Amino acid sequence: MDFSLSEEQLMIQQAAKDFAQNELLPGVIERDDAQTFPDELVRKMGELGFMGMMVNEKYGGSGLDTQAYVLAMEELSKVDASASVMVSVNNSLVCWGLETYGSEEQKQKYLTRLASGEVIGAFCLSEPEAGSDATSQKTTAIDKGDHYLLNGTKNWITNGGRAEVFLVIAQTHVEKGHHGINALIVEKGMPGFEIGPKENKLGIRGSDTHSLLFNDVKVPKENRIGADGFGFKFAMKTLAGGRIGIAAQALGIAAGAYELALQYSKQRKAFGTEISNHQAIAFKLADMHTKIQAARLLVYQAATDKDNGNDYTLSGAMAKLYASEVAMETSVEAVQIHGGNGFVKDYHVERLMRDAKITQIYEGTSEIQKIVISRSIIKD
Repeated sequence: MDFSLSEEQLMIQQAAKDFAQNELLPGVIERDDAQTFPDELVRKMGELGFMGMMVNEKYGGSGLDTQAYVLAMEELSKVDASASVMVSVNNSLVCWGLETYGSEEQKQKYLTRLASGEVIGAFCLSEPEAGSDATSQKTTAIDKGDHYLLNGTKNWITNGGRAEVFLVIAQTHVEKGHHGINALIVEKGMPGFEIGPKENKLGIRGSDTHSLLFNDVKVPKENRIGADGFGFKFAMKTLAGGRIGIAAQALGIAAGAYELALQYSKQRKAFGTEISNHQAIAFKLADMHTKIQAARLLVYQAATDKDNGNDYTLSGAMAKLYASEVAMETSVEAVQIHGGNGFVKDYHVERLMRDAKITQIYEGTSEIQKIVISRSIIKD
């Protein structure tokens, strides 16, 4: 498989790297500490085209391929995973779903503003009793003729407090199980729609995570995405692509931690020489580098499958599973290589370690990825 990058892809990669170093890095520790949502930085990412990278230009997007998207995600995530997850959700879960399955009217009304970064979106699937088991939706959308009456709670919603457009998965026909689920476009400010308290998280603390409460929210019928009962399939297809974005995020966290550890090991001296000259450290770096490159190839394979129109369910799940494991392992080792300094915020690696953990959980836990992978290989 040829993963050589085009001139355009290399330009996107460099643009993301420059933005991460020049705009995201200053203040990243303070934003993490204060759990500050970077409104101004999100606006700048929108202006640069990062919020709608794969959306057709006629809807205000950048018209790029998935490979360019994962390159940008990796570079942003090396520095600030809180910022990159906003890019991932807006691109993979919101814009992609609307462009692929939304009506022309929905695209004109919502997608153009989302793709340009004028507003950001949120994807609302998880519930207090329906995380990995997404079939057990308790949020209901009762058909009232010209509208749906939406009631229920969603939690762990990224961009929950700042988003203007919400894609909400809800049960309309309980007797039909997952075949009775719908996907609805909900706007911030609709009567009965309330945003709950902000979550106090271990990692990605600069991103905005909230519970959402729906109490008799009237959602117009024209805000349903796809045919009646298409909601669960919509969610699963959207998540399959979203996993590629999170795999790229995990790859970036791993690569960022490795680069910091490598740099530190060449500067820090112990027993009369740089610690990179000690086999104990050199072998750690060798393992980190090898696993990161393996994860990168899996991510590139998934992106290539998506760009070529191939089924990327398996490759996306494998990339997400392995890259998230590598992110966790590598960031832990990066802290170890830094020694006592690794435990201090000024050296960044402790934050990368905290950020890495969520990549094993959201967009489907590692256990869910193994279910997806095993079912795929057994079926074949």
